[in-house]
Amino acid sequence: MSLLVVGLSHRSAPVSVLERAALTVDAQSKLLHDTVAAEPAAEAAVLATCNRIELYADVDKFHAGVAELSTLLARHSGVSLEELTPYLYVHYEDRAVHHLFSVACGLDSMVVGEGQILGQIKDALARAQDLHTAGRLLNDLFQQALRVGKRAHSETGIDRAGQSLVTFGLEQLAGREPVEAWAKGKRALVIGAGSMSSLAAATLARSGVDEIVIANRTLERAERLAQILADGGTGARARAVRMDAVAAELTRADVAVSCTGATGLVLTGADVAAAVSGRTGTPAVTLPGQSGTPAATGDASPACGDDTCLVTPADDTDGAEGPDAGPHIGDAHAYEQHGALVDNSPAVGAAASRTATAVARAQVAAPGRAVALALLDLAMPRDIDAAVHRVEGVRLVDIESLAEASADAPMAADVDAVRTIVSDEVAAFGAAQRAAHITPTVVALRTMAADVVSSEIARLDGRLPELGDKQRAEITQTVRRVVDKLLHAPTVRVKQLASEPGGAGYADALRTLFDLDPETVAAVSRADHLRDAPGVQAALQDQLHQNDDPKRGRA
Repeated sequence: MSLLVVGLSHRSAPVSVLERAALTVDAQSKLLHDTVAAEPAAEAAVLATCNRIELYADVDKFHAGVAELSTLLARHSGVSLEELTPYLYVHYEDRAVHHLFSVACGLDSMVVGEGQILGQIKDALARAQDLHTAGRLLNDLFQQALRVGKRAHSETGIDRAGQSLVTFGLEQLAGREPVEAWAKGKRALVIGAGSMSSLAAATLARSGVDEIVIANRTLERAERLAQILADGGTGARARAVRMDAVAAELTRADVAVSCTGATGLVLTGADVAAAVSGRTGTPAVTLPGQSGTPAATGDASPACGDDTCLVTPADDTDGAEGPDAGPHIGDAHAYEQHGALVDNSPAVGAAASRTATAVARAQVAAPGRAVALALLDLAMPRDIDAAVHRVEGVRLVDIESLAEASADAPMAADVDAVRTIVSDEVAAFGAAQRAAHITPTVVALRTMAADVVSSEIARLDGRLPELGDKQRAEITQTVRRVVDKLLHAPTVRVKQLASEPGGAGYADALRTLFDLDPETVAAVSRADHLRDAPGVQAALQDQLHQNDDPKRGRA
């Protein structure tokens, strides 16, 4: 049997597909039951969040497993297999282990390093255990993934990566001033209500801005974030507006942060120039070549395609499992939880856009004019037209400039450190699984040897009935020690060899050399799969450890 994962996430599918493919708790339970009922799979677990739907299974056939798991995902998600297939990814054996460990560490999240995914992995394991669809492999896998994720967070600064990007962007806007001094008393506009936008809003509130306006396509989510900010004790006023109010709010704002999943521009150069002009009462200056590309609308696209998501977060993160799992005031992860509920914002409507012709007619303002509007674009693809660099009085910091400025940032080192941890843990997990594969054979060999000893002692009792209890016990102990010493080196060595890549054949060799009964080995394997039963696995491991002790039986 081998580990297989089939799924889709924000990296492979647009938000519109993820939303339609979302699984309710009941649907997840039915999917698990149907998966273990299918011929290729012996175990199953589902990891379902706002940004991913993944089905893990222990299968005996790769191609049949992929076909069956894909079909089951389509059936229970309600999205046709033909439509779902282009967005599915497949990981097998060590690559599947590497994928889950990376997910557990937050490397695969839109906001790198977010820790909420650990709770979701724990819930996925608990659900599979409750439904009795998780066996030895998936229990080991998910429990190890939780340990790897906790290790990554404790040994590195990966959990600060998302927050660091927001802080670093604000530091770039503040220039030589401390962020707190720069932000004090300012009015801020945050476009989007996802995880990164929520982090930006929280950071601005803590930095001392006077007012924060949240704009989002779904007003309820903007209102929820505004309520969290208002109850946060920072003193900042917070309110929510619809997306069609962005143009008016931009004329009042001193700083604006945008992070949505829109496929096109949310703010064009013309929008920004018009906002600056409306705020100051003086037409904004723009150099020739100003872009006036209108904002695009439509379904959100994946924010990033690989682990460089370190510098490409978008308006979402792995969050709560469903729309009812809202944030709680005062919760340390409230902003991340809120971000899990995001409905990716579309671009600003036509009413908010301005044409390049209007901007081209703007008159030149006085040189040396102070920054009237600071813009931070944390989206990928970009939300704000790079051409706003040409607008007098506007300062723009975006992902591209942050990537250049943060090439040697600590968060890059943290990600590299976590990748190293993941690689080491994948190798260790593989070695442990390969070693465990030979355990039933070793136990069967020890059982056979014990039966031989018992048989010979019984034969001795028949031939020498006059032996006293003390002599019989000493002879029995001596024979057992001889057998243990003869088997110790081969069994220890075969377990070491089996833990190496390609070591699975040593179990077959051991069975052949000692003519072990296949049914005995299978019986041990079945007992091993019942490891959750009280004392079964502990007794097996205790027997192995005792038999492998070269000093066993000595005073």
